Amino acid sequence: MFPTAGGQGGPTLAEVGEFGLIDMIIADLPDRSDVLIGPGDDGAVISVDGPVVCSVDVLVEDVHFKTQWSPAESVGRKAVAVNVADIEAMGATATGLVIGFAAPPETQQSWVLDFARGLRAECQTAGVALLGGDISRAAKIAISVTVLGGLGGLAPVTRSGARPGDVVALRGRLGWAAAGLAVLGRGFRSPRLAVQAYQVPDVPYGTGRVAAAAGATSMIDISDGLLADLGHLAERSRVAIDVARNAFEVPDTLQAVAAATGSDPLNLILTGGEDHALAATFAASDVPEDWVVIGSVSGAVDEPSVTVDGQAWDDDAGWDHYR
Repeated sequence: MFPTAGGQGGPTLAEVGEFGLIDMIIADLPDRSDVLIGPGDDGAVISVDGPVVCSVDVLVEDVHFKTQWSPAESVGRKAVAVNVADIEAMGATATGLVIGFAAPPETQQSWVLDFARGLRAECQTAGVALLGGDISRAAKIAISVTVLGGLGGLAPVTRSGARPGDVVALRGRLGWAAAGLAVLGRGFRSPRLAVQAYQVPDVPYGTGRVAAAAGATSMIDISDGLLADLGHLAERSRVAIDVARNAFEVPDTLQAVAAATGSDPLNLILTGGEDHALAATFAASDVPEDWVVIGSVSGAVDEPSVTVDGQAWDDDAGWDHYR
């Protein structure tokens, strides 16, 4: 049974056709001065000043979202948010994106139009232009988004620059998407705020560039879980990172979900993915306002590592698609 928007029927993609659907999606896109040629040609043309940052993400039905858990509009918003978060993590500003969309021919047009509505809404929130894309058929809904960004004269912030003596700081929330996934997986729709966090991440747009301007030595988007992603940063920087347990306030919502599911609320925060907060390392004097210091960096004695209060975390550190 393929999804409908708001429980309504309507024509399917097989009835609308590829080009009719494209026309509906790109109709009346807002203009941007740096988009010289938008959708409608074999390629878009954008004005670029300096280096370009590029990132791609793929969202697949029943892997990254379920249509019975996430409305189409939320899926569209999430497709933008998770990609722009990667550009933020490089200290850049996202400017434009292209999207590849594939779906079964039985999918209703109304679902895709709601998806496109969410896509546009999050593009507006993130300040990024929808440049175009491609549409195809597939056994399940699959979405590939490639986003481009500019550095505005700053150097890119990579994962490899953390230095012994730096502090680790966080901007954004953690554990909320994992809490939403936990309750949805048990057949519940509340707490509502947790479910909404799973459906659409709350990316701290604009703060990646703030971190870069403040002198961040390394940075990463938290998509697979804090400990797992800090592990990537530690590995690339060849350092040891220690996270302080008492640096985290556990919101009542996460405590309630943990109590209902028999889990540790701190585990949601440390290992839950898909919140797309930003973690960065700084000299202690360079941490920007509204960033929360959560740990420290030291030289790796044996191998790069991530610990919590000096001890290895007993549970899985985060998400791995093939584990």
